[in-house]
Amino acid sequence: MWKYIVGRLVWVPFLLIAVTFITFILGRFGPGDPVEVMMGTKYDPVVAERIRSEMGLDKPVLVQFYHYIENASKGDFGESLRYRGRSVASLIAPKIIVSAKLSLVALLISISIGLPLGFYIAHKQGTWIDPLIVSFSVFFMSIPIMITIPFLLWIGCLKTNLVPCSGWGGLFDSRIIIPSLAMGIPGVAGMIRIMRATTLDVLGQDYIRTAQSKGLNFFTVSTRHVFRNSIIPIVTILAFSLAGLLGGAFITETIMGIPGIGRFSVESIFNRDYPVIMAITLIGATAFVIANLMADISYSIIDPRIRYK
Repeated sequence: MWKYIVGRLVWVPFLLIAVTFITFILGRFGPGDPVEVMMGTKYDPVVAERIRSEMGLDKPVLVQFYHYIENASKGDFGESLRYRGRSVASLIAPKIIVSAKLSLVALLISISIGLPLGFYIAHKQGTWIDPLIVSFSVFFMSIPIMITIPFLLWIGCLKTNLVPCSGWGGLFDSRIIIPSLAMGIPGVAGMIRIMRATTLDVLGQDYIRTAQSKGLNFFTVSTRHVFRNSIIPIVTILAFSLAGLLGGAFITETIMGIPGIGRFSVESIFNRDYPVIMAITLIGATAFVIANLMADISYSIIDPRIRYK
């Protein structure tokens, strides 16, 4: 196991360098000059050449990329082109934390409701409960979030005045309720369908029938044999969902006025703020690589039969 983990970790820097290089090249050769973006309407060719020289933009691309990797490895992602005098790290760090808190609550809602329901209706296959819950899950999953949020605001804010209509107050503030519900409800439907499908697959295996024929009670068979094997495919989804916590949710953050990274990422793309875009890409790629490794390790913990060489 340890050899496998070390081997995977050795490849992480190469993968991140490849992702960073592609993003760096697109930023350098894509439409829009970084210096023009920085100067805006006050663009002057003479001043622009001086700024390019100071920033090292007149050097070969590979030299620029080397310096960027060297600084990024120390946590220095450069200076924002849009917000002069502000480092990229100081801009995105608080926004990533905000989005991570919101997405974490939404994910907990999806897991706490979706997994038990999916496991339950798999045991109710052939009864009216199974198609009823599946139909409701498909219905809620099909509703766009730009409809869900106004509906929840209409009930929770305008009609009952239970929660504020917008803004952000942190993890334990009531303003997190509506956006987390809006993001978590579609996830509930997805978790139900996936958990139901994996549970039904496990229930049809020979070792489950063998355990039942030995006289083991329903609780023992369900928890020790069915659930542990049903949860294995869910681990991959959860791992990448945790990595996606850093990505934010543009629609939810925009409608609710939440200062998250999703909204800021889209603004940076429109503003052509390349240092911010590159930093977000690098952080996101790192999160997904680590999430993939965590999922593989979790497999062997949940199912002792899985071993890596």
